[in-house]
Amino acid sequence: MEGINRLLLQVCMVHHEGRPDLFRAGARKYTDEELKQIIHDDKRPIFVAVDEKEELLGYAFCMFQKHEDSHAFTDITTLYIDDLCVDEVLRGQHVGKNLYEHVLGFAKEQGCYNVTLNVWCCNESAMRFYEACGLKQQKIGMEVIL
Repeated sequence: MEGINRLLLQVCMVHHEGRPDLFRAGARKYTDEELKQIIHDDKRPIFVAVDEKEELLGYAFCMFQKHEDSHAFTDITTLYIDDLCVDEVLRGQHVGKNLYEHVLGFAKEQGCYNVTLNVWCCNESAMRFYEACGLKQQKIGMEVIL
């Protein structure tokens, strides 16, 4: 949990620097209690990359999504990547690509139709990374600040 919390802070700072109007500095996405619950939830798999010393290099938080009994959506299973982070000092060394490819393999094994994620427009390096991995835009969120 210590390593995950360290990376959660890094993610928050990237978002805070890009959108300080929305993201607090020094915050984490999950409390320790929420993180414990996620770790034990089979519907929310977490994948980690570690080095030979078991030091955390990166993680991918995922969750299964399904639109059951929907009148509009087909009945497919999606693996949604809720958060993917690589330690900022290790970016560009293929840790993220390896994590992403592992997530893809897991999703295929589980019979998922697709893998999706959201990325903030202010995080241009993440957008470039995901595009390089072959992801394409599925939908676009828009806003007007009042």
